[in-house]
Amino acid sequence: MALDPKVVRRQKLRWRVRRKVKGTAQKPRLSVFRSNKDIYCQLIDDATGTTLAAASSRMKDITAQSGNKVEKSAMVGKALAEKAKSLGIETCIFDRGGYLYHGRVKAVADGAREGGLNF
Repeated sequence: MALDPKVVRRQKLRWRVRRKVKGTAQKPRLSVFRSNKDIYCQLIDDATGTTLAAASSRMKDITAQSGNKVEKSAMVGKALAEKAKSLGIETCIFDRGGYLYHGRVKAVADGAREGGLNF
């Protein structure tokens, strides 16, 4: 069974980015996963391998909102920034996960910046 060339390309890009990007408890990694329908993001402490906070477009308050996928992605970024603020996290490192910094991935980053995260 042959793998989809798009998936293989994204994995190679993802590994290349992950070699350089490491998160700590004070400055966690903001990881983004984009599916065709939804978008998920997490704040990860790579030193211990734990997820500190997470948000997705499948959360009830975001699903109830109307708008396209880019607008909902910005809401996901803001929701994650609010969770990070409540944990006392103000800075993070952005991990685009092999996706282009464009469209929904950029909207998550912009939403997180609007919510108060610095990266």
